[in-house]
Amino acid sequence: MIAPFFLVFGVFGLYPLLYTAWVSLHDWQLIDGDQGFTGLANYAELLSDGNFWNALGNTVSLFLLSTVPQLFAALGLAALLDRGLRGRAFWRAGVLLPNVISVAAVALVFAQLYGRDFGIVNSLLGLVGVDPVDWRAETWASHLAISSMVMWRWVGYNALIYLAAMQSVPKDMYESAMLDGASRWRVFWSITVPSIRPTLLFTVIVSTIGGMQLFVEPQLFDPGGTATGTGGDDRQFQTLVMYLYEKGFRLFDAGYSSAIAWVLFLLILVVAMVNFAVTRRIASKG
Repeated sequence: MIAPFFLVFGVFGLYPLLYTAWVSLHDWQLIDGDQGFTGLANYAELLSDGNFWNALGNTVSLFLLSTVPQLFAALGLAALLDRGLRGRAFWRAGVLLPNVISVAAVALVFAQLYGRDFGIVNSLLGLVGVDPVDWRAETWASHLAISSMVMWRWVGYNALIYLAAMQSVPKDMYESAMLDGASRWRVFWSITVPSIRPTLLFTVIVSTIGGMQLFVEPQLFDPGGTATGTGGDDRQFQTLVMYLYEKGFRLFDAGYSSAIAWVLFLLILVVAMVNFAVTRRIASKG
C-alpha cells in the first residue's frame, strides 16, 4: 500500500538529490555535459568565493527579518481570530487572501510601494521629514522591503494553522485558569502555546526551509536584473538560490551550482535542527 509513495519519492526526490551530489563532484557544464571528475574542487572554490559568502549573508539576513517576525505576528493574529469575533468566517478567509494571490502580482505592487521617486512608502516617510530611501540600492533597505513582502504573503497562512491548533485545546483548561485568576496573557503563554507545541515546531521547520530557499520575491523585486539573478547592481539582496540560478542557468555551470545546492541543503538542515531545539525549549516553558 505504501509502495507507490516510496516509488514516487525515489524517482522525484532521492534520485535528483543523489544525482546532484554526483554532478557537484565534476566539472559539469549544462550544455556540454561532464568535463571530468574534480572531486571537492567545486566546494573548495565555493569557500573562497566572495559572491557565495555575500549571498549567504543576504539569505540569513532576509530569513531572520522575514521569518521570525512573521511567526510571532501569525501567533498573535491567530489568538485574535480565536476570540468571538463577528463575521469570523470572513476574517479567517481574508487573512489567507495574500497567500493565494500570484506572487508576480504581489511583487509588482510592492515594487510600486517601494519606488524611489513616486513610491507610497517614501511619500509617507516624507510626511514625517524622512528623506526618500532608494529601497533597491541600499542593502538594509532592500532587505526590509523584501522581508515585508514575504511577511505579507505568509502571516495569514501560518495564522490559520495556529488557529486550527488552538481550537483543539480543551476549553476546560481555560476555564480552570480563569477561575484561578489567571490573566489572558498568562493563559496564552502558559496554556495555549505549550498546547500547540507540535504545530509551532512544524511551522518553524517549514518556515526555515522556505526562508533559506527564498528566491521569487527578491528575484522579482529587481525588475532590471530579473534575467540575471544578481539581486541588485551590487548583489545587495542576492540570495543563495539566486546565486545558484545565476551559476546554473545563466553561466551554465551545473557542477558549481550543484555544489551550492548541497551546501544550501546542509545549511537548512543545521538551521532547522537549531530552530527545532530552541522552539521546543521555549514552548515547553510556561
